[in-house]
Amino acid sequence: MTDIDQQLAAAIDPWLQHMKWRRDFAAWRERRLQQERYQDERLARARAAIGDLRGAQVLDLGAGMGGFAVAAALAGARVTACEYNPAYCRIIRLRAARYDLRLPIINAAGEGLPLPSAAFDLVVAWDVLEHVQDPVAVLREIARVLRPGGHALITAINRRAWIDPHYHMRGINWLPRPVAEALIALRGRAKRGAAFRDMQRLSAMHYFHYHELVRLCERLGFAVTDLRERALLAGQLPSRRPWRRAARAALRQIGLEQAAYRWQRRFYTGMFELDLRKEGA
Repeated sequence: MTDIDQQLAAAIDPWLQHMKWRRDFAAWRERRLQQERYQDERLARARAAIGDLRGAQVLDLGAGMGGFAVAAALAGARVTACEYNPAYCRIIRLRAARYDLRLPIINAAGEGLPLPSAAFDLVVAWDVLEHVQDPVAVLREIARVLRPGGHALITAINRRAWIDPHYHMRGINWLPRPVAEALIALRGRAKRGAAFRDMQRLSAMHYFHYHELVRLCERLGFAVTDLRERALLAGQLPSRRPWRRAARAALRQIGLEQAAYRWQRRFYTGMFELDLRKEGA
């Protein structure tokens, strides 16, 4: 292990301790340490949106521990990483140093980006909107810094998610927030004592109903595409479990696969993945 690898591990580990309840904690931790090596799917999404990444101006908004930012830079993109957490900024810097990359890193909130308008071909904001103070302001800033015709790739959590993506518990999003948080504490999954200090409690995070989010994005000047629905229609949305593949094949035969997907998106799925194209090109 190199000196940079040791520094990176020491910088990352305090931010993982609240997840030690995970059965796969060791493998999950390793993926965080080597995060840039696990970005193939997200790089493919970026290329599907804007084409070749070489030379593209890319903003990784809420860059976290820098996995995508570094991977995109290695793919030839001109990446700016923006991260609110100063400790994460240091992690990004160390990760970039593994590859002798000089990555521009901005410590700022997404509600007020210190960046020029119409400067980027692509903005990515994965696992970000639920944690910010004002999601509308963040989406407005994304629209501002994108060039006309540029794309933003975002995720958002379903308010009706059956399995909560943060706490990995079933049904809590269908309960009043105080009851849900009491159950989270009872299961030992609360983030008390974690390095995180803001926007991490369930009641503090921003979850969305799908059509509510789409209407908001459209009002801000975006054309919205559900990436999973697009993959479904193209026959490219995989199902890991055999019974799900069989059920989808049967629904496809009777012309109800898309309707079933939309029902699942509304009442069950954990996360939405959207491509927002800034109109005006």
